[in-house]
Amino acid sequence: MPTLKKIVVQDFRNIAFQELFFSPNVNCISGNNGEGKTNLLDAIHYLSMTKSAFPAADRYLWRHGTDGFTIGGTCLMENGLESRFSIRSTAGEKKVVRDEKPYGRISEHIGVLPVVMVSPGDISLVSESGEERRRLSNAVLSQMNPAYLAAAQAYNRFLTQRNKVLKEGAPDEELLAVLDERMAPHAALIHTERARMVQELNPAVENYYRLISGGSESVSISYRSDLDGGSLTDILSAARQRDYALRYTSAGVQRDDFVFLMDGQPIRRFGSQGQQKSFLVALKFAQYEIMKAAYGFAPTLLLDDVFDKLDFGRISNLIGMVAGSEFGQIFITDCDRNRLQGIVDRMTDDRAYFTAERGVFTRME
Repeated sequence: MPTLKKIVVQDFRNIAFQELFFSPNVNCISGNNGEGKTNLLDAIHYLSMTKSAFPAADRYLWRHGTDGFTIGGTCLMENGLESRFSIRSTAGEKKVVRDEKPYGRISEHIGVLPVVMVSPGDISLVSESGEERRRLSNAVLSQMNPAYLAAAQAYNRFLTQRNKVLKEGAPDEELLAVLDERMAPHAALIHTERARMVQELNPAVENYYRLISGGSESVSISYRSDLDGGSLTDILSAARQRDYALRYTSAGVQRDDFVFLMDGQPIRRFGSQGQQKSFLVALKFAQYEIMKAAYGFAPTLLLDDVFDKLDFGRISNLIGMVAGSEFGQIFITDCDRNRLQGIVDRMTDDRAYFTAERGVFTRME
């Protein structure tokens, strides 16, 4: 399993320059709010996914007064050899390099360093639109399946072209028909993989939710897609007049959604704040489980302020279970170092503690 041995961060968010060496097991970062704990975890996420864990354009990640950032990492790979990765993002370019050799396409890096992040921002998966939930499904599936990533990219390119045609005063029907045919196989793959993901997630989500909440309510995920009713070409053909009036594509997998249910009802409406938080952490740990099964090894797990979400005893049991068998590298942040140390010291002797203050991280002995 890939293990991040060292990271070098320059001009990313509030981190001016930092070089840190990590434990291969558990790494704990403590400090007050606003000192940079989440920023360090986001840098690790960026090194894996070539994007922030949060919906922000790269220019908003530059440290104030700079024109770009660099993140580099040395990783021990699953074959036992070390690889060096670096990402440089500026106004005009994003460059991703492995062992001094640039990738032909940035997408080739996705899935090389698999990662799962749990953060307070996950509440948007419940409270916001379907775009947030589609974004999560894309992040999960793109890491596990390069064919899915390629299909999603191709579909979005054709969708952009189709919407451009629809914006014209008199849309070219023949061109629309050609675009529909080209989009269809990509949409079918996306639909199939999203449905399979939900099928794999559901039993794991239910199991983790019971462990975390101790409640008797049943939770699940329902996948809803226009393609449940037929092929993309048939659906787009039926929606053609509506698309002409709206001047954009009104049907397709770009409208897919995932409904989070508790006892058969949307958790967004009927779940308490505690139940929603428990469900979201269960969802991310279920993601961790299916990614581990797909890869044959555990992804890196980033836990950002997770103790603020859940009861101390339950999250301690949950982390202990994840860490108990062939677990991957874990990074945990918390404002309370004593609380963090009290949990982690019982989990493993191989751990590292860091403190964060104004974007500077110090390893504690």
